[in-house]
Amino acid sequence: MSAATASVDVPEQRRADILWSVKDAAAYLRVPAKTLYEWRYKGDGPPSYRVGRYVRYVPAEVHAWVRSQ
Repeated sequence: MSAATASVDVPEQRRADILWSVKDAAAYLRVPAKTLYEWRYKGDGPPSYRVGRYVRYVPAEVHAWVRSQ
């Protein structure tokens, strides 16, 4: 079987599974990215997670945080 004929069924990533970057979350919240970093440092703002060397946000948690404000 050659690589050209082999097919691998990889499910498409569901939209709900996609994590937001700082830039994505900042765009949604309409604040500078620096503000998100400051909120993270102070313990304010939406919940964020470190994934390797990156900070990521779960969109549903950002939406819930906005509703709670």
